[in-house]
Amino acid sequence: MGGFINMSNATQTNTIVGLRGILELVLFSAPITVPCCVFLFINAIMLFTLRSKLVFRETSRYVLLFNLLCADTMQMALSQLLYLLSACRVRLTYPVCGVLTMLTDLTNEISPLTLVAMSLERYVAVCFPLRHTAIITMRNTAGAIIVVWAFSSLNILIRVILLLDFPFEDLESLLMNDFCSKEKLKLSLMSNHYDTAYSYFLFISASLAVTSTYIGVMVAARSASTDNASARKARNTLLLHGVQLGLSLSSTIYSALILAIIKVADRMSILRIQSVLYVCLILFPRCLSTLIYGIRDKTIRSSLMDHLSWRIKRSSHPKAELPL
Repeated sequence: MGGFINMSNATQTNTIVGLRGILELVLFSAPITVPCCVFLFINAIMLFTLRSKLVFRETSRYVLLFNLLCADTMQMALSQLLYLLSACRVRLTYPVCGVLTMLTDLTNEISPLTLVAMSLERYVAVCFPLRHTAIITMRNTAGAIIVVWAFSSLNILIRVILLLDFPFEDLESLLMNDFCSKEKLKLSLMSNHYDTAYSYFLFISASLAVTSTYIGVMVAARSASTDNASARKARNTLLLHGVQLGLSLSSTIYSALILAIIKVADRMSILRIQSVLYVCLILFPRCLSTLIYGIRDKTIRSSLMDHLSWRIKRSSHPKAELPL
């Protein structure tokens, strides 16, 4: 009888511990997941807006913005998935984790390269206004987008080749010992060196490109033949591009910070710090594009508000009949 009571008490204790863990998970994940879902919805409406009118589909800067938002939306969704998997302590196999992290890296690298293309477009618009329509054509814009995706895909291909050199057959199981992250897939010294070198290369080259275009616009703004209002607007846009670039590239240190924190903090502290870092380094930079262009651009703002209000009214009255 005593053994039965002890077993019941142990079962109740395990149940309480399990419920407490679920409650902690909900309390830490809900404040992150709900805003992420809201921004994913807004980004989806923004993407629909940029394809709804001919002026958006045939203007280079709007096409580049669509590519940027598409990459940011995909990266936000994949990052949220990896965040929930790590918060739930779900362990994946190396191949599944590899696919998720490679797709996340691919979309993460599209953003800074697209920002460089958008900065160059603004530079040409201000410094060479008479040749802007001849240089910034839809064909050249499509070519720039193809180059961006091809360059990023080549980097992912190289990482996959380096990853294949690891002797997975020597492992007892392909199941990972910890949560899935890019840092956990640096299974060789060469892979670690390559990732570090590429991150430095991307950061330096993108920063130099945006800075150079900003300086070019500043010099052009001092010229009497340049429209001061247009130059000032382009200068502010390039400053925002620089901020976006810095925030986008800051996400590369997220995994390294989490791994360092795991070694010195307890589980509750890790969850709190992970949530803060995720919002600051992953979620916020991906929401910035929608906030900037959805508010600053009058054409986008009016169309975006029309689509958002239409969606809200439709969800509030799903059975409303159309007027005859």
